[in-house]
Formats: sequence, structure tokens, C-alpha cells
Amino acid sequence: MIEPRLKYVSCPGPAAAIAPSSGAHRMAFWDWDGAGGPAAEGHVIVCAHGLSRQGRDFDTLARALAGHARVICPDVAGRGHSDWLADPAGYQIPQYAADMLALLAQLHAESPIQTLDWVGTSMGGLIGLVLAGQPGLPLPAPVRRLVLNDVGPAIEPQALARIGQYLGVPAHYTSLEQAADALWKDSQGFGPHTREQWLQLSRPMLRPAPQGGFMLHYDPAIAVSFRAMTPELAEAGEQLLWQLYDQITAQVLLLRGAQSDLLSPQTAQAMQQRGPCARLVQFEGVGHAPTLVDPAQVAVVTQFLLGDGGTGEP
Repeated sequence: MIEPRLKYVSCPGPAAAIAPSSGAHRMAFWDWDGAGGPAAEGHVIVCAHGLSRQGRDFDTLARALAGHARVICPDVAGRGHSDWLADPAGYQIPQYAADMLALLAQLHAESPIQTLDWVGTSMGGLIGLVLAGQPGLPLPAPVRRLVLNDVGPAIEPQALARIGQYLGVPAHYTSLEQAADALWKDSQGFGPHTREQWLQLSRPMLRPAPQGGFMLHYDPAIAVSFRAMTPELAEAGEQLLWQLYDQITAQVLLLRGAQSDLLSPQTAQAMQQRGPCARLVQFEGVGHAPTLVDPAQVAVVTQFLLGDGGTGEP
């Protein structure tokens, strides 16, 4: 089975808590380059995860794409194998976008990027939207195709309230199975998964706890900025995101869980009618957010990225 390599990039900005004198923090990323052939040269697909997740969420999708492109799955700052930030105020989209620019610059220096695509789930989609919607950013290549997985410029308040109930809450687990069961309680929106699929998604969500057993992989302080969001800040952020969305020139595929509480049908419809006029695909029996593990979900994304983009035909 194909496995990725764990690599790191040094990112400017808030100092890492574990190296406060460095003036920078390290972001980890999973590089699936080993499986690529001639067709993969110059083509990079970045897969960016959701708020409390990490880069190994995309293992199934990455294996399907790895023979056709260099697939890169970052652990956003404060998650997975990446450094935790000394200042929790850094856990916001602008810092994440800056980190991705540093990552892309490093990748481009290693091997020139000719074609750049982006797959983003929830928060990862917002990062992609910000990068694709600002023509003046120093991207090595413009974003060609953008997959927004159950996210748009407008985020429903009830979803934020639901996420706020568990984000950053300390937890300790004695076993993988116990952790998987606990994580599933907060992840019903992901839709049906086999037990083995869910265990595979859960393993990277854990790190050894000092007292034995396991704890969640992320810095609990990622919840600080999340909980500081006011209705006024949310409205201003939504207006800015719509402006950026309208400036996107990439082809956009919008995925939506048919029962999503985060991306409303009204927002999805507006995204089809304005700006890049996204192509919408909905998955029944799924809420927020599709995990891109189910073969049907994987097929939709791979056909969009590797086919003609408009119809999804290879």
C-alpha cells in the first residue's frame, strides 16, 4: 500500500511554543510524491483538512490521485505533527493562508509547479478560497481547480454552536477503540462508515498522553479564536469571503452533505449563481462534512480534478 512521507516547512509568523526564539513555526505535511509517474510532473494537488482534523484524513483520496499528481496534505498549525503556536490569536485563516504560501514556495523550489489544484474540507476550503480569490498573492501557479467540501462564504450559526461544544475540550482515552467511539459522537455528520474506516480515520487524531493512553492531536488553544468570534466579526468575515469568492477564476466543485448544518442550501445555490458559478454535487445521508472515503465521493473529486473539470468526465 502506498504511504506518504512526513516533511516540514518553516513558516513565518507567530513563534512556536516549543521554540519561542526561532521567530517561526514548522508546519508538517504529508507528501504522496513517491507514487507519481510522468503524468504527475508539475501537477500539485493540496488537500487541506477541517478545523479539528489533520492531513491523514485524505489518505483514501490521496491514494486515488497519487499516480496522477503530487498530492500534498498539510497538518495545519496546531494540529497533527505541526508546531503549536505560542499566541493562540494566530489560529486563524490569514496565518494558515500565509503558511500555505510558504509551503507552496518550498515545493516550487524543489520541483516547479505548473498546475495547482486545491481540495479543502470546511476550514481547509476557506483557506483555498482565500488563496484562489486574491490574484496578487505570490502563488507559483494560479489555482486551476478548487474543491470546496461542505463550506462557503456563509457559515450557519447553529453549526458553529455545535462545534463549539466539543472543540478544545480536554479528553483522555485509554485505547484507540474508546477514542474512536468518543470521536464518533461528535462526527455523526460524516455519514456512514465501516468500523475499520472509522478506526483508520481516528488513529491519526490521537497522540500519546503523558500519563499513558491517548489525547487528541491538536492544541486546545485553537478554540480561543473560534470562541472569540462575535456576530459582528462573523458578518464582516462573510462579506469579505463573498468578495474573494466572486474574484475566483478557478473552476469550482462544491460538495455538500445533503443534511449539512454548516453549508445551507441557500448559500450553495448562491455559489452556483455568482462568481465562479460552482458545480454542486450533494451526497445523501451525509451532513457536515463528507470525508471523501466513500468510493462515490472519491470518484466525483478525482473526475473533476483529472477530467475536464466541467462535466466530471475523464
